[in-house]
Formats: sequence, structure tokens, C-alpha cells
Amino acid sequence: MHHDVVRPEWIDYNGHLSEPYYVLVFGDATTALMDRTGMDAGYRAATGRSLYTVEAHVRYLREIGPDAALEVRTRVLGRDAKRLRLWHELYVDGRLRATEELMCLHVGPDGAEPFPDDVAAALDALHVPGEPEHAGRSIAAVGRGEVRRPST
Repeated sequence: MHHDVVRPEWIDYNGHLSEPYYVLVFGDATTALMDRTGMDAGYRAATGRSLYTVEAHVRYLREIGPDAALEVRTRVLGRDAKRLRLWHELYVDGRLRATEELMCLHVGPDGAEPFPDDVAAALDALHVPGEPEHAGRSIAAVGRGEVRRPST
């Protein structure tokens, strides 16, 4: 779990948390997961390995106002030797405000590398069976490839 508070500079012209800061908070939650599973700053410095996000899907469900206390809950949806699929849920006052699904790749100096056994075991221990309702979704097509122009 990761906690933060909305800072004044994160507020947009509509008076709400600006779009890029949702991703910033989710990124900090990924770093917190890395720290918990043995991929902390010491690991990254000693091995040159880290997680790279290779795909992300964010859903903005409810607006978040100034000074809100943020809580991110993270689930491991699955992994293989080199890839990790994560699900973040962002809450304010116990109410879900946004989600992010990530595909991450464990990368070292020479490219993608398998997770070390201890890291793999720590990730497996955080795996929660089942899929969240909206996991695996993509953005729906609009207009089926046609450009819609205003009528004159």
C-alpha cells in the first residue's frame, strides 16, 4: 500500500488533481511494491536491474480535490519469468477514484532478464487470485475509422 497527499501544484485549472499526477502517484506505488519485493534502491544500484513499464491503462473514475489523502492498493495479477502485471487502485476516503493496469518488464544492463528467485517468490506471495472487473480492457473504438465532421 502507498499513501500520499495531493499537493497544491498538482491541481489543474478545473480545481482537481491534474491528469499526469494520477500516473505519478501510481508510479510511486510501483516503486513501493519494488521496495517491498527486494527490488529496492540497493538492488537497483548493485545489479543495474529495474522494472520498466511497457504498457499502461488508466481509468479516471472520480475527481480528486486539493489536499486529499491518497491511498493506493496494489495487486499482483500475474507474472512470468520476466514480465509482471500489476493493478493499482487509488482511493480517497475509502472511495475508489482511479485504477491503473500495468505490464512491466524486469530489465538489466543487457535487456530483459528473469526475476531473481527471491524477488519472484516475493511477487508470488502478493498474487491475488481472480481478475478485477475492468482488468484487461482496452479503449473502445469510436466512429469505426470514419472521421465525423460537423454538418453545415
